[in-house]
Amino acid sequence: MSEETGGTRGASGAREPVEAGIATGALARRLGVSATTVRSWDRRYGIGPAVRSDGRHRRWAPRDVAVLEEMCRLTASGVPPAEAARAAQAAAGTAPAPTSPASAGPPRPATRQPAAGSGLPLGDVRQECRGLARAAVRLDGPAVDALLTDLVERHGLVVAWEEVMAPTLRAVGRKWQTSGERYVEVEHLLSWHVSSALRRVRAAPAVTGAAPVLLACVPGDHHTLPLEALTAGLGELGLSTRMFGGAVPVDALDEAVRRIGPAAVVLWSQSRSTADRPLARHVAATSWGVKGARTHPMVFLAGPGWAGPLMPGMLRPQGLRDALSALSRIGSPTPPPTAAP
Repeated sequence: MSEETGGTRGASGAREPVEAGIATGALARRLGVSATTVRSWDRRYGIGPAVRSDGRHRRWAPRDVAVLEEMCRLTASGVPPAEAARAAQAAAGTAPAPTSPASAGPPRPATRQPAAGSGLPLGDVRQECRGLARAAVRLDGPAVDALLTDLVERHGLVVAWEEVMAPTLRAVGRKWQTSGERYVEVEHLLSWHVSSALRRVRAAPAVTGAAPVLLACVPGDHHTLPLEALTAGLGELGLSTRMFGGAVPVDALDEAVRRIGPAAVVLWSQSRSTADRPLARHVAATSWGVKGARTHPMVFLAGPGWAGPLMPGMLRPQGLRDALSALSRIGSPTPPPTAAP
């Protein structure tokens, strides 16, 4: 009988109750990992059930489950699996069963352990990326939320975004692009929690008299998270913002610039297909104020879509830290217009 079912057949063919615990499939669903991962942890690190029904099928007792729950918690925080296994067993007062030489069988050929990170193409990244990736792939929303909150509190917004959030988001995006729709739910969950964490960043008291910074994705672009990170960072600096989000229509953007009179306009473009250079020039040329003292916004071209020759009179920041540094140096422009020019 399959491990996914709830009992075994005795000699008489009648179903016998299982008192040793739950099957691997049910446990995997409870933990938010695959059954293959649970079996792999058993083989590699000795985190296995104390009882196996009819000598083959794993049955996980409450104590076994507690060890695996601790294993999941530790790996979600970025601890390597082998180290997490030892710590989880130590916490539960268990240890891998020793194997006698007689029963060990022939030695297995050495195999290269895959890099931690639940199969995502993370590359050479901080340990926190791997913990965040594991929690996201497990669809463990509470763990993702806790990791992101702790990350921002420990390292600050810039490090959290540039060295953990953004690399993990890119890895998830690359994975689902090459795997059909298999990982799209992981990207959606991770994006939502990253957005939530960015909105929780505490803003400093607003700088008096400073004109706001307007942030918007160009038409056809919906990649708002980098702008959300920049909005949070500007809030930490006490700079006022007006965040308009994804795919802002040209007319709406033009109207917003004229009504607000921003110190700067940040235009995000993720790909060259959405990088609208005529629009950027139009925004940069927009002016307001009385004749002889008219004001223009400083335009920031953010995102990989603007790659290529830099447009005159505009800035192209290289990441969140660079954008915050440049925007913090902009002085207060003329107050917003009282009437359209």
